[in-house]
Amino acid sequence: MARLSILIVVLLGSCAPFPEIFRRNAFQIPERPREVEGRLTDPVRPDAQLAALWVGHATVLVQMGDRQILTDPVFVHRVGQLSPRIVEPGLLLEHVPAIDACLISHMHFDHLSLSSLDLLEARIGHLFVPGGALVYVPRRTHAVDSLESWESFTVGDDLRVTAVPVDHEGYRYGLDAAWMDRSFTGYVVEHAGMTVYFGGDTAYDQELFEATRRRVGPIDLALLPIGPIRPRDFMERTHVDADEAVRAFLDLDAKHMIPIHYGTFLHGLDTAEGPLLALREAMARHGVPEERVRVLAIGEQVVLR
Repeated sequence: MARLSILIVVLLGSCAPFPEIFRRNAFQIPERPREVEGRLTDPVRPDAQLAALWVGHATVLVQMGDRQILTDPVFVHRVGQLSPRIVEPGLLLEHVPAIDACLISHMHFDHLSLSSLDLLEARIGHLFVPGGALVYVPRRTHAVDSLESWESFTVGDDLRVTAVPVDHEGYRYGLDAAWMDRSFTGYVVEHAGMTVYFGGDTAYDQELFEATRRRVGPIDLALLPIGPIRPRDFMERTHVDADEAVRAFLDLDAKHMIPIHYGTFLHGLDTAEGPLLALREAMARHGVPEERVRVLAIGEQVVLR
């Protein structure tokens, strides 16, 4: 019964159909995740105003001047007990710097990793979660705030975090879907004249992306998911595909995009490389030059300003 409960949690939390995800995860003999060579040991760049390091999946370390932001930190090797990591985290826990703002987009196991938060607790200054989500975040020593759409909070006197609307799901266990109906969000972070957008997980909704652009103005960097893609008739309700991610990037009128949420865990029926190949095709189709979409390897850091 316990194993069945865990399986149901993973299936619901990963937003993938039961038979396929069961075959891919429950019966798969997991191999060791691929090692990341040349990891940075000191990711803070004194010479950079805006930099980003992809840790994997939806976890990105963003440097904005003298401030550090961490999105959906997941450093564990399995989510929901069954879904194995394909690639090791691109940054070791001991090399994570002090975090001014840690952003949680929603409650699914591959985005809200309570064990990862436990390991990082001493390094997190302020944790942000969507509205209604505090019930799933145990009491911590650092500050924790929930934000509804368009609500803002200023950390210190110069780091502004705003929750922005996206289209996804907020439950954690499936049965809580009836009352966890608003616990998902994107974020916009503003500091020192720079603006970063983090989309978390979302379906494509042009109106929401354009509303964010109108409200917050120019966006320097958009962190956007590009998977899972397949099976499309199932995934499109909650996840953009690569083409929709490019369209969202254009709707937001952002200067740069970093694709995330692919190639780290088994998701849906995608191959590890499928979303990235689809992204290249979408960029060509929409006339987006390569210098605007910065494709990172896990563990790679890019300086944008």
